Amino acid sequence: MLMIKLRTISLALLSVMATVMTATDYTVSGQYVTIPVKEAKEGGAQVVRLQVVNDNIIRVQATPENKLPEKQSLIIVKQTQAPKFTVTDGDEVCVKAARVEARVDKKTGGVTFYDANGKVLLKESKKGKTFKPFRVPDREIGVDVAKVPEAQRNGLSWRLLFDSKKEAIYGLGQHQSEELNMKGLNEDLFQYNTKVSVPFILSSKNYGLLWDSYSYCRWGNPEEYVQLGKAFKIYDKQGREGHLTGTYTDKNGKQIVRDEDSIYYEFDCPTTSQLANQTESGGIKNLPKDIKLNGAQVVYEGFIEAPQDKQYHFILYYAGYIKVYIGGKEVVAERWRTAWNPNTYKFRKVLEKGKRYQLRIEWRPDGDVSYCGLRVAKPNKQQNKISIWSEMAKDMDYYFIAGENADEIISGYRTLTGKAPVYPKWVLGFWQSRERYKTSEEIENTLAEFRKRQIPCDNIVQDWNYWKEDQWGSHQFEASRFPNPQAMIDSVHQMGGHFMISVWPKFYCNTENYKALDAKGWMYHQAVVDDIHDWVGPGYVGSFYDAYDAGARKLFWQQMDKNLYTGLSKSSSSKSSNSKYIDAWWMDASEPNVRDCTPMWYRKALSGPTALGTTTEYFNAYSIVNADAIYNGQRSVNPNQRVFLLTRSGFAGEQRYSTATWSGDIGTRWEDMRAQMTAGLNYSMSGLPFWGMDQGGFCVENRYMQAQSEYERTGVENEDLKEWRELQARWSQFGTFIPLFRVHGQWPLREIWNLAPENHPCYQSFVYYDKLRYRLMPYLYSMAGWVHLKDYTMMRGLIMDFNGDWQVTNIKDQWMFGPALMACPVAHYKARNRSVYFPKQTGWYNLYSGEYVEGGQSLIVDAPYERIPVFVREGSIIPFGPEIQYSDEKPAELINLYVYAGKDGQFMLYEDEGVNYNYEKGKYATIDITYDDSSKTITFGKRNGQFNGMLKQRRFNVVLITREQPKALNMENPEGKLVQYNGKAVSIQL
Repeated sequence: MLMIKLRTISLALLSVMATVMTATDYTVSGQYVTIPVKEAKEGGAQVVRLQVVNDNIIRVQATPENKLPEKQSLIIVKQTQAPKFTVTDGDEVCVKAARVEARVDKKTGGVTFYDANGKVLLKESKKGKTFKPFRVPDREIGVDVAKVPEAQRNGLSWRLLFDSKKEAIYGLGQHQSEELNMKGLNEDLFQYNTKVSVPFILSSKNYGLLWDSYSYCRWGNPEEYVQLGKAFKIYDKQGREGHLTGTYTDKNGKQIVRDEDSIYYEFDCPTTSQLANQTESGGIKNLPKDIKLNGAQVVYEGFIEAPQDKQYHFILYYAGYIKVYIGGKEVVAERWRTAWNPNTYKFRKVLEKGKRYQLRIEWRPDGDVSYCGLRVAKPNKQQNKISIWSEMAKDMDYYFIAGENADEIISGYRTLTGKAPVYPKWVLGFWQSRERYKTSEEIENTLAEFRKRQIPCDNIVQDWNYWKEDQWGSHQFEASRFPNPQAMIDSVHQMGGHFMISVWPKFYCNTENYKALDAKGWMYHQAVVDDIHDWVGPGYVGSFYDAYDAGARKLFWQQMDKNLYTGLSKSSSSKSSNSKYIDAWWMDASEPNVRDCTPMWYRKALSGPTALGTTTEYFNAYSIVNADAIYNGQRSVNPNQRVFLLTRSGFAGEQRYSTATWSGDIGTRWEDMRAQMTAGLNYSMSGLPFWGMDQGGFCVENRYMQAQSEYERTGVENEDLKEWRELQARWSQFGTFIPLFRVHGQWPLREIWNLAPENHPCYQSFVYYDKLRYRLMPYLYSMAGWVHLKDYTMMRGLIMDFNGDWQVTNIKDQWMFGPALMACPVAHYKARNRSVYFPKQTGWYNLYSGEYVEGGQSLIVDAPYERIPVFVREGSIIPFGPEIQYSDEKPAELINLYVYAGKDGQFMLYEDEGVNYNYEKGKYATIDITYDDSSKTITFGKRNGQFNGMLKQRRFNVVLITREQPKALNMENPEGKLVQYNGKAVSIQL
């Protein structure tokens, strides 16, 4: 081995020699620099290894062992760059790439990151890396414990801690507590219905962190939430110490009063043995058996006394209606969630040491089974630091990404985890869905009604239960309700629509597909052994397949292909190679959700062990391996039809499989709408480009259902129906300005004509925004192209474009939709105005009126029922296309190009064939459009590229909006300057 003892080693030399080199205190091999820690502490790192991934990304691995383990990442794609870097030795080993530097303290192993100018971006705290041995308990492995080798049961829990001063933090996926800036907050990272956890953060200081761990993680406080009595002294309503008072009154007036040592009614365990196995913090105490919960009034009350002067972090778990009061003040306004699908909500309260605060929880369950829990996090001295805890991994493994702005950081994230393909064009149009269409006739008639009413629509969705009742997992339509499914699909295509279908990774035991997978050892067995019956009909027993096994993924796709894709399409008379196929897949319950409302350890037993190891180690990654099955499966049998998946869970890297995520079975209340704003923003700033929601909410309050029933009997719009319709109108306004524009939910039916009559403002508002969305198709599809070509993000927290204006760091209900549009939805009943903050770096124009607004101020702006405030930043260029009924009805031969004066502007128009992969072969076209504000000149650059069906001649009608001459938005015939464009560069003065 060649030994070189140098103060500085040039990796330009290393790249030529391709030889392992060592120095006194570290070794260098290729892109890796390995540093043994001289003064390793018990529980600390013994070895730290840096990998220079590219000019602005450095990977850090650490272990308390004397050697790093071999492993294969599920998140990171193969990295092929070999950037130049230097290594400098001293008290620290300094590894410097072109735009980022990492310095490792040789004594402690602590790492500090710097930008290219030597400015500190992030520093590990004094005890920045700590480890504990972890052995997976038998109960988390479950009935197939014998399948797990001893080596797979042992791993490490680790905690990573960084110092942090003034910065804002975003990402972590999609969560439901209306939180945006996550600095100083707590978040448990696991997958569940309505919850998507992604191990990535984005800082306002222009760096990102991605940690390569698949287990349950915690952001913020590394300790779990505890029962109130573990953090406080608790007293009942009479002041007696040790418990609270619970008063249960059923709807007939029967009452039970009892002591409550905890409020932790969160889980539904199917067997007594599971109940006995609960941990202390997760223990289940039965609710009173002699009280019928449905319609009952429950009050938990007493006093809490804090041991310190601190802000305390609480987490509330609830189904039904709930309010919380502390110290005589409401800290949680009324919230609701359906009984079968409880929700969590976090809140904080400052408490003084030694002072008793009255605690009162008012709970109204609305089901025979319901849930309620309130826990608290013990104070954490390091709350405002950056803290990441992982339950189980082979080592500590994270990536530091430096950049000049948020887009560069997200580009680095996608360099690591995979490029997003160009999603199909029709995905950007309107999707109609409901829970559920019961026959093929309902599917066809619904799309036909859209066409009859001339309301644009691109996609109609078949949700679950199209199979025979006892054949979940057969992937076969029930013939009595869907006599000719291929004819139904052909009919949808003939009307210019697309068809998406729900497929779960779930199989009843009696299906042939279950038997085929189980014969290979590819089914999870805990639910079967425990005889867990689901909610369908009399209840049926089944389980989920092991998507972590490559063979299982292949067979899963083959079963889909046989029954729903090429096998189904053989009867089609379509001449087009792709127009006969199902267009997209709705991969539901991909957390995986084998059973609702079970404790964490039992969820692990239900969904494992996996082919790669225990579910404990691989808990969060199911959706990405499941997406792999469908993406690569479809491309293997039909390589030129764009794949599109919609999943209820997501994970880092899922964008590479043409996957979007929606926010699960959310409730239909105003607070649920508001929660989707922060959920979508943080999901998007987690590096994943396509996100959507059940627009209008999925789970419906009884009062709304009763109001709809009354309306159908009497024709009277009562107060609840008025609110329901306004909620739906406001939600569709919101939905216009996110990547996926999709209606879905339980009854009442969600087609716009079923929500309200044509003369109703709810109906009229929806039609206006639906048509606006389609007019914006050139703008939207260009962004889809940028997602692929530039690693762009469509739904953008204001920090992404206006970093440096501290006012934007925690604005939860405004965002940029692309480079031009600032959406400001309304999410409060009967609100007819709202406050809008205008970032200071630019001026703004009202989209509808063209009126100018100075930046750097907050204003109350009008928000009538039919409209939400939308503003355009100066310097923007927005292409509006023709009125169309579906995305590819006709090309945008005439584009009304709105230009907003005040600053120079640019826009790259992207176009391709919309549904195939020819763009991967270079068959796409771009036109760079620039605006010079000083000369009021617009320039259309030479067209780059071409594709089949491309318009060679087109017109741009350029409409200039200035602060002196505002113009109202006119999508029919706006006054402007007409430019004939034939692909050659042309400039005009406006």
